[in-house]
Amino acid sequence: MNYFKTLTDLYKLKRQEKLNISQMQELQDRKLRKLLHHAWEHSAYYRRTFEKAGITENELDTLPLSCFPTIDKKELMGHFNELVTEPGLKQDEIRAFDEKEEVSREAYQGKYHIVHSSGSTGKPGYFVYDESAWNNMLLGIIRAALWGMSMPQILKLLMKRPRIVYIAATNGRYGGAMAVGDGIDGVGASQMYLDINEPLTDWISKLQEFQPNIVIGYPSAVKIMAELIERGEIASDVLRVISCGEPLGASLRNYLEHAFEAPVVNFYGASESLALGVETSAEEGMLLFDDLNLIEIEDGQMYMTCLYNYTQPLIRYRITDSLTLKRATDRDAYPFTKAVGLLGRDEDILWFEDGNGNEEFLHPLAIEGFCIEGLKDYQFQKIEKDAFEMYAETESQEQQETVRKEMLRQMHRVLEEKGLGFVQFYIRFVEEILPDPRTGKKPLIIGGKEWACYEECVVAG
Repeated sequence: MNYFKTLTDLYKLKRQEKLNISQMQELQDRKLRKLLHHAWEHSAYYRRTFEKAGITENELDTLPLSCFPTIDKKELMGHFNELVTEPGLKQDEIRAFDEKEEVSREAYQGKYHIVHSSGSTGKPGYFVYDESAWNNMLLGIIRAALWGMSMPQILKLLMKRPRIVYIAATNGRYGGAMAVGDGIDGVGASQMYLDINEPLTDWISKLQEFQPNIVIGYPSAVKIMAELIERGEIASDVLRVISCGEPLGASLRNYLEHAFEAPVVNFYGASESLALGVETSAEEGMLLFDDLNLIEIEDGQMYMTCLYNYTQPLIRYRITDSLTLKRATDRDAYPFTKAVGLLGRDEDILWFEDGNGNEEFLHPLAIEGFCIEGLKDYQFQKIEKDAFEMYAETESQEQQETVRKEMLRQMHRVLEEKGLGFVQFYIRFVEEILPDPRTGKKPLIIGGKEWACYEECVVAG
């Protein structure tokens, strides 16, 4: 991103915060109709499914979005090649690129940004952004990170060349890591990645040397940095904390605000659209970016239409988050819909202690990218201060031994890299891993009481 163009485009995007409700609805509808026409003309999948639903081209400008068919991740990945609007994009070739190329922020074929998403069959799924979509998304992320600041305030901050640390899973083609890196480049700031799989001693030395003044990352990981500050192991002069990748509860928000003595911005995004919304206070609630996406709730299901991605159109795409919507009124400060309820996955951290009383943590998202043929899903449960179990669901019993060996190999590597070689772990196979009925998500970590009930139904052997 060009620095001056970024600031100009950010100014234009921020102006949309001042639209009235009618103007925002007109903007959203105009973008929607343009996307529908593009999908009709360039995506064989959408044209076929629209026609199957009885929709004609003439009706693309008038039919309400609720009349259009929905799609989910399984359907998207199953029809990837005919859904994308660029004939040069093939799912198998993207997968080969992902597996063979060293992980970097370099664009695929020099013009496509590929976001890796964990799959349900041992193979990852992919979300594709062309340069225009990627830049639009980055502007949404930058606007969210600097939410509540005027353009003069933003310019004053950027003139000081902020030092930004990103604490999350960074060793894969994760959307957050790639977008944050490009966004930081776009505003000319200094940056440092801090991977959740690095030993805590490395965290301390790197943070002491870099001295970040803006922190971005998983709230559960940022909390560890806050604890290091409280114990006096690192110094802090942080101006702003941006939470992303996990839900941020009110109690954790209060703790982070107190520990860092800085405002905390809660950012909401997903691989399918990395810029979905922002929250700066529990009282204000989460604001959804209606100028970038269109969110619907129908029969308790959430559907997203991304209004800026024309290469891989996502129209009425099912998101498994659980929330309710509250439309903006003339009394609200912004013309954006508010989201009420649970957003994203609420992950805990596994802490372990060696024989000398030294503690180290394992963040479950550090191994979220496990891609093993035949492995459908997995969960963790800590059983001792130096041991945990992994519960695995496979496509068939015949695959279990092969899956077990590969899981052992990969997990041993992760633990050794993290300095957790003393930790014991065991693998147990279950018939099915069920989602949390409250959120529709499958938590990576389950507690003892939760598993006791769960185990009666699904443990196999």
